[in-house]
Amino acid sequence: MNMIYNSSNYCVVEFGAASAPDTAGFEIMDKQARREIYLAGALAEGFRRGVAELIAQQPSIEEVDDFLSQFDSLMTQPMILH
Repeated sequence: MNMIYNSSNYCVVEFGAASAPDTAGFEIMDKQARREIYLAGALAEGFRRGVAELIAQQPSIEEVDDFLSQFDSLMTQPMILH
């Protein structure tokens, strides 16, 4: 588990890695809506490519949050603190 992004609006955590590609994925959390989504497989790979392209442009926090907002409608899992 590796937190790769954290702002006042979103948090993104990467799970798995090259050592465990079958379990690799990303959890995207919308802090304001208190919802999240887990991306695995082809969705995770597409997300990884999109993030790499975005980082190459040296984005602002607002631009990263705008990129992550495209997943808002997919976030149906409520965030639950343990």
